[in-house]
Amino acid sequence: MRSKSAKETDLLHNYELVGYDEMMATPGQMRNHYAPLSETLTDLGASEIERRARMADNIMRQQGITFTVYGRGQGVERIMPFDPVPRLVPNNEWEKIEAGLKQRVRAINLFIQDIYHERLILKAGKVPAELVFGASGYRREMVGVKVPRDIYIHVSGIDLIRDKDGNYLVLEDNCRTPSGVSYVLKNREVMKQAFPALFEAYSVRPVDDYAANLLAVLKSIAPAGVNDPKIVVLTPGVYNSAYYEHSFLARQMGVELVEGRDLLIDNGGLYMRTTRGLQRVDVVYRRIDDDFLDPLTFRRDSQLGVAGLVSAYRAGRVGLANAIGPGVADDKGIYPFVPEIIKFYLDEQPILQNVETFRPLIPSHMSHILANIEKLVVKAVDASGGYGMLIGPASTKEQQDEFRKKIQDNPRGYIAQPTISLSQHPTLVGDRLEGRHIDLRPFVLYGEEIKILPGGLTRVALPKGSLVVNSSQGGGSKDTWVLAN
Repeated sequence: MRSKSAKETDLLHNYELVGYDEMMATPGQMRNHYAPLSETLTDLGASEIERRARMADNIMRQQGITFTVYGRGQGVERIMPFDPVPRLVPNNEWEKIEAGLKQRVRAINLFIQDIYHERLILKAGKVPAELVFGASGYRREMVGVKVPRDIYIHVSGIDLIRDKDGNYLVLEDNCRTPSGVSYVLKNREVMKQAFPALFEAYSVRPVDDYAANLLAVLKSIAPAGVNDPKIVVLTPGVYNSAYYEHSFLARQMGVELVEGRDLLIDNGGLYMRTTRGLQRVDVVYRRIDDDFLDPLTFRRDSQLGVAGLVSAYRAGRVGLANAIGPGVADDKGIYPFVPEIIKFYLDEQPILQNVETFRPLIPSHMSHILANIEKLVVKAVDASGGYGMLIGPASTKEQQDEFRKKIQDNPRGYIAQPTISLSQHPTLVGDRLEGRHIDLRPFVLYGEEIKILPGGLTRVALPKGSLVVNSSQGGGSKDTWVLAN
């Protein structure tokens, strides 16, 4: 560990340590891998850092790097607040994260394949069948359907946090249409433009091959006999919160960005309307949830999908990423069983641990939740984006009573976890650095092999003391550097 210099003391004046701090081991003791970064920031000075941070915001605004927050009545388009102090992950830490993510995604994929076919894990009693069949992401239309390479989760984002001892824990599995990778790539690009000197002391693993790797995954699921597949990105449209990301990824891969109205099924195949007539489509990277994908199979009122797409998919005429049905693994009621899922399919101990989780379906857990709700985080099993949750320590008695009733009325619909203080990271606040809580969403690609994007999206809870990092709830982001050595 390294002691602070007098200049650093100014930038870190009155810096408070709360829980696990990514930069500071103890007051006055900086973790060694942060020392070069701290020195460069100190040399720049607070006013120059602020100036460059404004430059970074302007770059993002000019490039239209936005997301939409859904409020009352209509969405509001915003740029995600960007903090210029990068998060550093030493190579030895990343190796463990990478191994744990590969293990977890491999096991969850085997689980999804199993529940739509043999159902061995249900017959063995390792996961309650009613939990699987009652999950909102379970699709009975996929029972017995063979998918290319038996892979269902081609793109996933696994949310990680660190506890007070610095251990990485899995908070959530996002296996449907996880968002945020475009901010990972853009954050790096903006950092290089606004803060080039920060990179000089480090060897940072690059992230700019993500689009090429994603394209390779999509090509790997083309229908049999198609050697040069036509690939499209299917978006719900400009009003979707992640529309920027959809258009960004399509541009990066050099493929068409389409909406459902641009596609049609003809003679069992999928086609795109163009000014030169219909053009065959072989693979769809869909950013539309299952419910809206095909009005003939799922929601009849959907105007976002393509009528007949599911039939074409089941017949092997088109590839879909992700496959239909992996959302069952997003269900927070399934989450507590992932360690058991890893042991069942891989005969291995989990490398990354879950957060302790209480299930109201178990009477003793129900009693504990009702008696301690003010200390717990309660989550709806099928919600995301920070919605449908109660953070006990920050809640009112009325909110606690409201959630007690919800849990008692629908025990299957909720889980509860201890309030973990998340790790904190120095974040620019005015002219100095203050600790703010963060999490990490690495992105996993699963094609011919599993590849982890080195870094991922570090989300920041900007209000002091807040534990809510979701961008839809006002969170920001920062660049994540995986150090090569």
